[in-house]
Amino acid sequence: MYTGFYEEIHEEFREVVREFVAREVTPHYQAWESAHMMDRSLWLAAAENGLLGLAVDEEHGGMGLGDYRFRMILDEELARADALAVSLALHLHDDWVLPALLKFGSAEQQAAWLPRFMDGSFVSSVAFTEPGAGSDLRAVRTKAVKNDDGGWTLDGQKTFIGNGISGDGALVLARTDGSDVRQRGSESSFSLFLVEKRDNPGYQPGRQLEKMGLKASDTAELFFAGVQIPHANLIGEQGRGLDYAKAILPQGRLGIATSAAAITAEVLRQTLSYVAQRQTFGQAVSEYQNTRFQLAELQVGLEATQRYVAATVDAFNAGELDLVTASKAKLFASERAKASVDACLQLHGGYGYILDYPVAQAYLAVRLLTIFGGTSEILKETIAAELG
Repeated sequence: MYTGFYEEIHEEFREVVREFVAREVTPHYQAWESAHMMDRSLWLAAAENGLLGLAVDEEHGGMGLGDYRFRMILDEELARADALAVSLALHLHDDWVLPALLKFGSAEQQAAWLPRFMDGSFVSSVAFTEPGAGSDLRAVRTKAVKNDDGGWTLDGQKTFIGNGISGDGALVLARTDGSDVRQRGSESSFSLFLVEKRDNPGYQPGRQLEKMGLKASDTAELFFAGVQIPHANLIGEQGRGLDYAKAILPQGRLGIATSAAAITAEVLRQTLSYVAQRQTFGQAVSEYQNTRFQLAELQVGLEATQRYVAATVDAFNAGELDLVTASKAKLFASERAKASVDACLQLHGGYGYILDYPVAQAYLAVRLLTIFGGTSEILKETIAAELG
């Protein structure tokens, strides 16, 4: 726990979240894992409890909880319940798609879409990544061509799209300059669209991708064939799509860093309990010097991560979080989580390799964190570029 970081109002919010998780998530989570899909009932229940679109202001029917500490509590309570796929799905909705609408959507777009983000009737995906164009967004080939009536026709393919099957639409990055799609685009080659699946037969999810972990959160390919988009669904200005995508990256990467810290803390808590109870050669595993030394290192690493993340959240809340700072936090927290959970799994021995144990599920989950939202290698490039 972050000592002194949360205030009374945050702990009151935690009680709401904890009750929601116990009632609406825990009883169903294993069924969702088996089905590789969460029920829409989860989103509707989250909406009823005010847990979607926390940052939406009161003018649009939200609570205006822009303080990111509230968002962190969701991560912590879902990690405590070993419901890590739910955390991922909510992050995609609230930390990647919603910020684009809040930052760059017009008043008309916000009035039309924000209520749907909060009431569970519109579950969103972020559709930037393509086959052959992972973190290199200038290599995106999906294109949108303007029609005579001012609307757009969208054609292309996306991959690794969370909420891709269960979702109702996606924030799509597409090429809009009419250039040769075989070439990397320029800064002004791309635009962002909020594209709805409903009444769009050319919007087709492909096969569900079989992931290592986080299976309750569906991930798929998306195919667009002649999809008609009203001009009103263009986010911001034409040709500013890359700028907008970069502008929402800090919050997205902050969300991954906070998730990494939450998972690390919960897995270490579970491991401390396990090694105190597990007996080998007539003594608890926790009594071996090697175990105590490892636990000491893990605790120090966790506290360093928590303090780093807390400072980054403070910067976000002050409106001062930039891409490089967020990239540093994600790099540090996600790599620490990967190493820490691996060490905790080792301390569980053979049981750590059994998927019935939460540490095994966490091991599979944290492996995504050094890839999703920008690989560690891409983050290092971003950080190094600032160094000169």
